Amino acid sequence: MTTQNPAAQPLPYRPSGLPIASYETYAEAQRAVDRLSDEEFPVEYVSIVGTDLRLVEQVTGRLTRGRAVAAGAASGLWFGLFVGLLLALFAPEGSSFLAIIALGLLIGAAFGAVMGLAGYAATGGRRDFVSRSGIVANRYEVLCRGPRIEEARALLERLAAEG
Repeated sequence: MTTQNPAAQPLPYRPSGLPIASYETYAEAQRAVDRLSDEEFPVEYVSIVGTDLRLVEQVTGRLTRGRAVAAGAASGLWFGLFVGLLLALFAPEGSSFLAIIALGLLIGAAFGAVMGLAGYAATGGRRDFVSRSGIVANRYEVLCRGPRIEEARALLERLAAEG
């Protein structure tokens, strides 16, 4: 087992060390490491590792043709604003700054709406819902590397007993 400072290693790297504590939430694990730091423990040898990972997808609603068009148009508005601003900055003198931006917005929204509708049609009804997803850990372990593992474990136990 190496005790090399992990700050010198590029992320992501496989964490090493032994568990010194386990928590149900990331905030609790983070608080434990913060308390170790407050006690001037060398926290550069400590890692927080989420275990028992799960991909959670929360369905937020139905995907309809109208919703796909609206989302595409909204996305296109941002692109149209960007293009309109660029064109307005380099437009010949005497051109209407606002008219160029408005035209960029209109074209961007129209293009986005068409692309949103095309994307919706391409799914063929196989995914007619909108969702958001994320990776969630069931537990968070605090690991420690090096010769001070027992010291870290005892320190966390003492701090937990003190409240």
